[in-house]
Amino acid sequence: MLKPLGNRVILKQLEVEETTKSGILLPTTAKEKSGMYEVVAVGDGKLVDSKIEEMIVKVGDKVVCSEYCGTQVKYQDVDYKIVRQDDILAVVE
Repeated sequence: MLKPLGNRVILKQLEVEETTKSGILLPTTAKEKSGMYEVVAVGDGKLVDSKIEEMIVKVGDKVVCSEYCGTQVKYQDVDYKIVRQDDILAVVE
């Protein structure tokens, strides 16, 4: 498994719904990538002034982040995104 260092977080993109709320089936060409991700791993935190800055997100959280932040990584045929905690825009509750 991948283990993030410092204040980095490993995200897995959530799949977009294949049908609309009214029940219309979307073709694969009409689907767009979701900006929502699931947190799959969290680093230990960033060292600031000799203290570890705690991580706010935790494994299993659903989060929103920019499409262009972080680094894309393929590990064991699964696509992940590695971002800094500061790149996460929101936690979905």
